[in-house]
Amino acid sequence: MENRIEKKIELKAPVARVWKALTDHHEFGEWFRVKIETPFVAGKPAVGRILYPGYEHLKWEVIIQKLEPERYFSFTWHPYAVEPDIDYSKETPTLVEFHLEKTARGTLLTVTESGFEKVPADRRALAFRMNDGGWAEQMKNIEAYLAQKS
Repeated sequence: MENRIEKKIELKAPVARVWKALTDHHEFGEWFRVKIETPFVAGKPAVGRILYPGYEHLKWEVIIQKLEPERYFSFTWHPYAVEPDIDYSKETPTLVEFHLEKTARGTLLTVTESGFEKVPADRRALAFRMNDGGWAEQMKNIEAYLAQKS
């Protein structure tokens, strides 16, 4: 099994605009479908509530790792942590990275999530499959969001 997800999309928006959609917690929450209560600050948690139908009862929590303006943004989280009665805090989180690159038509956004080999074996395959599909959908979401807001 692979331990890394990678998705790429060329967005018809300038790097500065894509950066804002990724790192402004209100904008991120709008396209990612999560109500985030706290701004993104390196080294700090960002928490909120998932707004995706069927998952509204879940808390969304990440630890912001790096913010390198208009280039790179990353956070760690527990992938597919959807069982409200399970404590995922003892698990090693995966790393989600967003790379931005200027292109002739806008911005190439590459999203990677790595570290699935550290997810407990009993939930690793499901977490990988669900997040692989989730990132495919989120790439469409940010594309639609930017098309609507630009």
